[in-house]
Amino acid sequence: MSKKSLSNAYRIFVRTRAKGHCEYCMSRDDCSTNPFDTEHIISTAHNGTDELDNLAYACSGCNGYKFTKIEGYDTVSERFVSLFNPRTQLWNDHFFWNNTATLIVGKTPIGRATIDTLKMNRPPLINLRKAMVLLGIHPPK
Repeated sequence: MSKKSLSNAYRIFVRTRAKGHCEYCMSRDDCSTNPFDTEHIISTAHNGTDELDNLAYACSGCNGYKFTKIEGYDTVSERFVSLFNPRTQLWNDHFFWNNTATLIVGKTPIGRATIDTLKMNRPPLINLRKAMVLLGIHPPK
């Protein structure tokens, strides 16, 4: 099934479960000029399903860079590892914010590979995070 076949109820559930944040870079959908996507953690190209435990809420940037990828390269361990899975892993186990809450830092090979593969510190996101910090609405609780 393609993403277009997902029911509206599924999309609402996935957004609500994510509290309106990209489950990868933690961007807020109410501060984005682009719509967010309900994306397959394991893509249908890799036999992923449309079940709720395989769906994540993602900004268009993270979703676009992830596309059908399920692995990324960690330059520290010099190996390919699975990308972060928001259904089976905790964000705080793999990532943390730098002291200004503008950069996501990887704690683990999975975190580092996901940051690099999804380009989770792309310049527009850093700028948006700076503005959201000033407004007192970032980082997410």
